[in-house]
Amino acid sequence: MQEQYGSVWLASMGLSQIFRGLYFLRRFSSARIPTAFGEFTAYSYRNNFKNEGNIALVLGELTAVEAPLVRVHSECLTGDLIGSLRCDCGSQLRASLEMIGEEGVGIFIYLRGHEGRGIGLGKKLRAYNLQDQGLDTVDANLEQGLPVDSRDYYFAAKILQDLNVLKVRLLTNNPKKISGLESEGISVVERVSLEISPTEENVRYLETKKTRLGHILNN
Repeated sequence: MQEQYGSVWLASMGLSQIFRGLYFLRRFSSARIPTAFGEFTAYSYRNNFKNEGNIALVLGELTAVEAPLVRVHSECLTGDLIGSLRCDCGSQLRASLEMIGEEGVGIFIYLRGHEGRGIGLGKKLRAYNLQDQGLDTVDANLEQGLPVDSRDYYFAAKILQDLNVLKVRLLTNNPKKISGLESEGISVVERVSLEISPTEENVRYLETKKTRLGHILNN
């Protein structure tokens, strides 16, 4: 069962629910993107409030399968771009692209605005300092008066609907992503594990994901 983290978390989620009906998402551009994992077509999306550059990388003919393999990946500059070992984000990004490439059909959705489970890059770096003082990732956010996880998967669902995909096999260890997509009309017919072996730097981070955030991890 997910822990309740107080009024800050509840207020954040409530605000998201109130204003989500005002968001308008539209496809902005597309281009061919050759990668080491295959040749994808990239679709960029914009919304009328944040104007964030969410992107979907599509591989193969989506109509060839009933439920394509899909990864909904939260932005993590430190892990995805710099290769930080504090988290498993960069490793999950590469592993999911590789798995989609091996299947030959699938979608990789990169969600902007999810840095640090939604608190932003600057506050995430502050949280890192608190973690170095002994707090875990949950308490480091709470210590700053911030929600533990304010991410929302509304835009991911709208991107899938724009691509005419209503059934997916989801690459995730996070039950919240499954419920978030299903609440928006996307059927998750299978959860595909995306577990990364822990390292000395991220073992506590992964343990917190498992014990306090409900992620499905075996290691």
